Amino acid sequence: MALTSSTMLALGSRAPNFNLSDTQGRHWSLADFSDDPALLVMFICNHCPYVIHLKTALADFARDYAAKGLGVIAINANDASAYPADSPENMALEVARYKYVFPYVYDETQEVAKAYHAACTPDFFLFDAQRRLVYRGQFDDSRPGADKPITGKDLRQAVDALLNGGEIASDQRPSMGCNIKWRDA
Repeated sequence: MALTSSTMLALGSRAPNFNLSDTQGRHWSLADFSDDPALLVMFICNHCPYVIHLKTALADFARDYAAKGLGVIAINANDASAYPADSPENMALEVARYKYVFPYVYDETQEVAKAYHAACTPDFFLFDAQRRLVYRGQFDDSRPGADKPITGKDLRQAVDALLNGGEIASDQRPSMGCNIKWRDA
């Protein structure tokens, strides 16, 4: 496990499109979220200790904001041939176990992760109604083994500001986690 920070894609960047299949075989694209005033794109996986640390909180977070207009999608871009725990079959088990209310899709080619400049799991990208990036950074400052509670404070503040017409702080701390498990070239 290599501790990696998010790349902190430039604020104002447009959300790259995607067309990825979820654990039920449904394909999802950016257009599927066109009615949502905000969209959170998360890069997660099944086996990373940093994601495992947050799974219940991520599921609760998505449930909390579903009725408020936040669209959420989680993307797993890890090489499942090298990391079988991250296979689509195991993703389906994760969806059932944590009762995810958001689509959990697989980026087998890793092209979407590259388009988003995703670097780690978890990695969070929050977009406004025009699908311009307004937040990229950590969920909160909790980490596995650290003595800090999981609150989602950083991401919650950004989402609340976005949905309520407030200003999102420009001082954003990068997310940290396992590096995305890239396929060999």
